[in-house]
Amino acid sequence: MFAILVGFVVLLHVAFVIFIVLGGIVVLRWRWVAWLHIPAAAWGVLIEYAGWICPLTPLEQQLRARAGMDQYSGDFVAHYVFPLLYPAELTRGVQIALGTVAVLINAAVYWHVGWTRRSRDDRYARDR
Repeated sequence: MFAILVGFVVLLHVAFVIFIVLGGIVVLRWRWVAWLHIPAAAWGVLIEYAGWICPLTPLEQQLRARAGMDQYSGDFVAHYVFPLLYPAELTRGVQIALGTVAVLINAAVYWHVGWTRRSRDDRYARDR
């Protein structure tokens, strides 16, 4: 049972990281997602900039211990997903760089969202 929970936490963690980095793209289609994405992205960037540990990491480690699993043993998820979340080269500088990449990607998307909305609103005002 705990092994299944470990897999769930890892998938949740990967999905959250992907949402932080690329969630702004979803906002291009569904604007209301911004209400979820902006706080999530702010949290993710704060974690990286402050050098904190995401609460999902200790939860995963605790579940792995309860399941009697070795840390990041040789299954598919451990081999391919964990290195994305916990790279060996994760230094303070790399953390800040990752946070900056997330900020830049999302700033570009939200600038685009604001620009297209402003342009649409301007066209609507002119047509009235």
